[in-house]
Amino acid sequence: MTTAPERTSDLYPTRGTEEVLIERKDPVVWSEPGAAGPITAGDLAGFERDGFLAIDQLITPDEVSVYHSELERLINDPAMRQNERSIVEPRSQEIRSIFEVHKISEVFARLAADPRVVGRARQILGSDVYVHQSRINVKPGFGASGFYWHSDFETWHAEDGLPNMRTVSVSIALTKNYDTNGGLMIMPGSHKTFLGCAGATPKDNYKRSLQMQDAGIPSDETLTHLASDYGIRLFTGEAGSATWFDCNAMHGSGDNITPYPRSNVFIVFNSVENTAVEPFAAPVRRPEYIGARDFTPVK
Repeated sequence: MTTAPERTSDLYPTRGTEEVLIERKDPVVWSEPGAAGPITAGDLAGFERDGFLAIDQLITPDEVSVYHSELERLINDPAMRQNERSIVEPRSQEIRSIFEVHKISEVFARLAADPRVVGRARQILGSDVYVHQSRINVKPGFGASGFYWHSDFETWHAEDGLPNMRTVSVSIALTKNYDTNGGLMIMPGSHKTFLGCAGATPKDNYKRSLQMQDAGIPSDETLTHLASDYGIRLFTGEAGSATWFDCNAMHGSGDNITPYPRSNVFIVFNSVENTAVEPFAAPVRRPEYIGARDFTPVK
């Protein structure tokens, strides 16, 4: 366990009296050109340009079965419903997310340490990495809620104290992602501009925001401007496909009103050279199962 240092200078102010747009001050790809890793030079250039990288098959069908079975075990465990790591869907009262799965499940711990997974994170971030956040997400059919447009970095900076944009996420599909069942949407290129949101962060904001976002929400006017500039890409794919995306990419997903469930495992890697300090725009830190304070590198 590593104690967080004091807060550093704030390159990306947010949660003030009005929205601000700030040009990104950090690299997107932190590794040196030609650095070894599983991502080709062309794909790395695409990630730099667009802020994401889609992979048709990251894990095999047999592996999907193993991870999906573990997801089902966790969400159907009565003890997990009472666990603070579990987030319950407001309408159905079913579990929609379970956090810190790399700590509570050996199966998901192995996935986080898989060279196909952590190797890409190291290559993008140019250093050893640790898991800032992990979770499984479940979107059953017939009304599961979506996640409104947001930049993860805005929240991780404001409420977790991540100083710089040196963080990358991967969403690995454990069910088929159709174009109709609430799939991930990203605005390509939006990661190059930071949107500082208006409005102060309430104490214990995480308790509400993980069910329905409130603080850190872009205005309709700004979202319209960003969508006009960058467009919107919807990600589909078979179970076992994956999408890597930059921490500052503007993204969201719609409700799933189809009969087709959608489940994924989501892992956030942060550079060990970008460890969390005190929050930049929140009165208190979020709990460690949401924003890690254990900076031990993934091996």
